[in-house]
Amino acid sequence: MLFAIHAIDRTGALPTRLANYDAHKAFLSDTSRFGVKIVMSGPLVADDGATMIGSLFLIESPSRAEVEAFNRADPFAAAGIWEKVTITGFLRRQG
Repeated sequence: MLFAIHAIDRTGALPTRLANYDAHKAFLSDTSRFGVKIVMSGPLVADDGATMIGSLFLIESPSRAEVEAFNRADPFAAAGIWEKVTITGFLRRQG
């Protein structure tokens, strides 16, 4: 099953985001211990097209529990960068 993680940063979180960016990228490089696969991911940006304001992940996982565990372990979550995180499952359609 596929899941979307939509995470919006707290106001003023950009310096903390940048300070934790290398740890976050390293964390994303191997998701096997959580039993999930990142299909795609990247930062959400403000209307200026450059300022990072959140994160979006498309995750393949057997269940929501693995996605939640993966999200909780992210260094961005530990640093308190995200104000709101929404995890939504969806079915892949063919064609």
